[in-house]
Amino acid sequence: MRRLGLTTVLALLLAVFGLAPSASAADPAPAALTFATDAATTTPGGTVQLSMTLTNNKTYDVLFVYQTIEPTWLTTQRPDLKYSFTGCTLATAAGSTPCAGTGPANLGTNYGATVPPGQSRTVTLTLQIATDSGCNGNIGFYSYYYAEFSDATSTSGGPVFTPETRVLCA
Repeated sequence: MRRLGLTTVLALLLAVFGLAPSASAADPAPAALTFATDAATTTPGGTVQLSMTLTNNKTYDVLFVYQTIEPTWLTTQRPDLKYSFTGCTLATAAGSTPCAGTGPANLGTNYGATVPPGQSRTVTLTLQIATDSGCNGNIGFYSYYYAEFSDATSTSGGPVFTPETRVLCA
C-alpha cells in the first residue's frame, strides 16, 4: 500500500508540473498530396481526368512546390499502352484556368501562387489514351513533391500513387 501511495504522489506531481507524457494524435504532414480520377476505365481514344490536390496543413503559406509525375514500373512494362498528358487546369474560385507543365517534372508551378494555411489547390491533368493504344492493361503514375513554407521550412513526400486506369478493348 505504501508503494502505491508513493507512485500516486509522484504521478500527481509530474502531471501538475507538466512533465507527464501526454496522449496526443500524430500531427498531420505539413503538406499532403492526393490523387483522384474521374474514371477507373477507358478505351483507346478516350480521356481520363487526373486530379492532384495539394493541401497545406501548416500555419504558414506554401510559397513554392516542385512535383514530378512518372509512370509506375508496371505501366512501363506495357510499351503497347500509348498515352500522353494533353491538358492542364487549375481549379479557382472563378472557375478553371489553364496551366502549363504537364509532366513529367515541375508540376508544382501549376498550383498557382501562395497556398494559404488550411487551404488546398487542385490541378487536373487530361490523360489522353492513343487510338492505337494496346488494351487490357493498367496505366498508373507516382509522384514526389517538395514544398517550401513562408517560415523558411520545407517538406518533401512521396511516392504518392495515382489510381490506376484500366484500358479496356473497345
